[in-house]
Formats: sequence, structure tokens, C-alpha cells
Amino acid sequence: MSKTVIIVPCRLESTRFPRKLLHSIKGRPLLLWVAERIRREAPEFPLYFAVDDKLLSDCLTVHGFQAIMTGVQHQSGTDRIAEANRTVGADYVINVQADEPLVTGAQIRRLAELIAGPVEMATLATPFKTAADFANPNQVKVVMRRDGRALYFSRSPMPFARDKAGVVDEAWLLANPARKHLGLYAYKAALIEKFAKLPLGQLEQIEKLEQLRVLENGYDIAVGLTEDPTIGVDTPEDAAKFERWLG
Repeated sequence: MSKTVIIVPCRLESTRFPRKLLHSIKGRPLLLWVAERIRREAPEFPLYFAVDDKLLSDCLTVHGFQAIMTGVQHQSGTDRIAEANRTVGADYVINVQADEPLVTGAQIRRLAELIAGPVEMATLATPFKTAADFANPNQVKVVMRRDGRALYFSRSPMPFARDKAGVVDEAWLLANPARKHLGLYAYKAALIEKFAKLPLGQLEQIEKLEQLRVLENGYDIAVGLTEDPTIGVDTPEDAAKFERWLG
């Protein structure tokens, strides 16, 4: 029987938001908010955290979560997951980002469905709601083929609306083929191992998007659509937004 697990890659240091996973929100670190959310939303999947520092491990294990120590040298979350899955031994791995405190069970189960199909990798996207988000380089865009496979991911607004000189509004966004990429993935174990051995891609290094390494090497990525709300915490402002959401 195939084994599907969730592995959450966790890195202590963060360029844009130093030590954000330990940032306190209403008296609890962000990482713990995410861990408890996943356990509550998708209890049917074994849950592991691939960490690079004892501070993160201690934060999790004291609350009953399983942490696997991994090296500090990894260039991406997928590289970290590859090391952790050598211990776990799963056939399929769902990667929930440690800074996504509003992940839903429906999103996780959709990824599980996609990765059980013919693709080696899957991810999720959602419609853009505002032109400001579309222009924000921290909000990654994805455009897709007609069969739902990813064509490209970028931090830049795409496609460029030539007839509007690149200036778009909410009405245009509703018809725009680009979607907001969510930091949720699923992989077959074989691809994780291959990914860890591939050299960094040129586009990956420019955009700082690890999924581009997969596209650059000829693999398909299935993109599932979701309407579930999400708040990815990339900055202190995002953390404040999540705290306001909590009420």
C-alpha cells in the first residue's frame, strides 16, 4: 500500500524576516500555529517536520510533533525534504510550508489526489483578488497549459497586458490566465531524490523559485485550483495580518 505523508521543511534563518518561524503571535510561535493547524485539518496523514536547528526541534517536540534534524546547507525546501524522506521512506510526500498558517484539509487532500495520478509533482494556485497582489513580487504567479500543467512561475506580473500598458485592475484579473501560486506541493518520492541531485537551474537562481528547477529539467507540474483563503507569512506585516485574522 502506498504511503503518503506530510513533511514540513523548516529553516531557522530567513532573509526577509529573521527567525520568522519562532516569531510570537498571541504568545505562540508561528511554527506551532502551522503545526497545530495541519494536525487539526488533515489528521489522516502522518506529519513530520524537517528542521535545521535544535530551537525548531524543541519548539515542536515539546508539543508532541515529530521533528527530523537535517543539514543547514540545503538550498531549498525540497532538498531538505529529500534528506528527511530517507528516514521516513514515504512513496508520496506533501510539502506544506512552515509559514502557511491557514492551510486547509481540502488543499492537502487535493494535492494527495493529484500526486496519485501520472504527474511527478503537483502544487496549488488560487485566483488573484487585487491588482496590488498581482504586482507584488512576494506573490508568485503561475500560468498553465490547457491540461492544467504549469508553463511557468514568476515573481513578475505575467502575462504582460500589452493593450493596457501593463496596468491592470480587478476586472482584468478575473479573466487573466495567471493564478497566485501557493507554497504547497506534492511529490513522488523518486522525483524528490532526482531533484536533490539536479544542479541549481538558471531560472531558479534568477527568480529564487525552486519549482523552476523541475520545469527546467523537463518534468510536468500539475496545478490544482483552490478558493480557500490563505495568508503566507513572508514579512512582519504578514504576521500582523495573520494576528488580526485570529481576532
